Amino acid sequence: MKEQRARQAASVDLVGYLVEKACASGGDAADAVRIESTSLGVSWRLGKPEDVARSEDHDIGLRVIIGHKQAFVSSNDPRREALDELVERAVAMARSAPEDRFCGLADPALLAREWPDLDLADDDWPSTEALVETARETEEAMLAVDGVSNSEGASASYGEGLIALATSTGFRGAYGSTSHSIGASAIAGSGTAMETDYDYASVRHRADLGSPTAIGRSAGERAVRRLNPRKVKSGPRPVVFDPRVSGSMLGHFAGAISGSAIARGTSFLRDRMGEQVFADGITVRDDPRRPRGLRSKPFDGEGVAAEALDLIVDGRLTTWLLDSTSGRQLDLVSNGRAARGTASPPGPSATNLYMAAGSRPPAELIAEIDDGFYVTSLIGFGVNGITGDYSRGAAGFWIEKGEIAFPVSELTIAGNLKDMFRHMEPADDLEFRYGTNAPTLRIDGMTIAGT
Repeated sequence: MKEQRARQAASVDLVGYLVEKACASGGDAADAVRIESTSLGVSWRLGKPEDVARSEDHDIGLRVIIGHKQAFVSSNDPRREALDELVERAVAMARSAPEDRFCGLADPALLAREWPDLDLADDDWPSTEALVETARETEEAMLAVDGVSNSEGASASYGEGLIALATSTGFRGAYGSTSHSIGASAIAGSGTAMETDYDYASVRHRADLGSPTAIGRSAGERAVRRLNPRKVKSGPRPVVFDPRVSGSMLGHFAGAISGSAIARGTSFLRDRMGEQVFADGITVRDDPRRPRGLRSKPFDGEGVAAEALDLIVDGRLTTWLLDSTSGRQLDLVSNGRAARGTASPPGPSATNLYMAAGSRPPAELIAEIDDGFYVTSLIGFGVNGITGDYSRGAAGFWIEKGEIAFPVSELTIAGNLKDMFRHMEPADDLEFRYGTNAPTLRIDGMTIAGT
């Protein structure tokens, strides 16, 4: 941890130097970001190591603003002479850039002055040998499942990252994070009757990772359950989304309430602020300060204080996802949702997005369905963000008389997100496993295309 803090301090000094140099060289305003990442991963297949890979990235980005013109330059060279050249190029480019009346840094009044420790990093760096052993154990458990005939491999990895940001309006900050993950993909059956499925886990702290054996066994069992899928007839049916895929609904929602999309008029929710968008009782929250969250951050990409937002309250839409630019375009202010890289302007994005749990267990939602579809896998990207039209390939299990009956595949589910949101019921099984999380979801009246 001491070494991490020293690296953060050094990175803050570096981006601070860039900002000061840019303003001294003719820029009216500037901000700079440094993003570092290191990863180590191994893969194991059919009883032997298949791959060991390590990568390191160190990127620096500088934005310079002159009047209503801005320019971006990036580099991976931290030497002082290279940084000075970076500043020179950025200032020259900003002078020649086209006018953008909405560009600019965040309002200084919104900047984070202090922030809590979100516990995003640990100091438990696993050795290559430990990762190999984890991957081996994961695949071994997967292959031990009766019915598993082959392996697409198991993996284990570790990553460490650092983000430092400085602005000419006085912000200086940095934070580090770590990630640990394991995964496995199994093949069941043989010949033309083979099926595949997977499972994985990703966490900030290694102590939260759980059992490799459990992940491997789950991957194998999921693949076996998909054997011998049947065909079903087309028609309108209730559809239940497993938690592995239910979060995709929130992904579509987040895209629709992005301030950039609203400002462009390219969202099916562009005129729905304050209106009923989801069913009564539904709450959707974005929480960037959840301890150990996979997308947690103490401040956003512009240095704005990042606080939890209830985007949907009792089914009603309460706000957009805003950075400073989209806020200016909509005559609003940033709500701390700016995300950025090193070579492009910040843009609005969700963090730890989730739908609050409902009151009924999944079994109760399923028990009421005589004929329906339980989705465990989605294929393709057939979603129109302007109209809300939704059509995606899907696989999973058929529901008969209130029970999971048999596997199905090669289906298409279709509807319109405006109607789907209004007819959605969440179960009570919310777990925080991913960056975007939702419980089991039931949506009545969707169209299923089968035979």
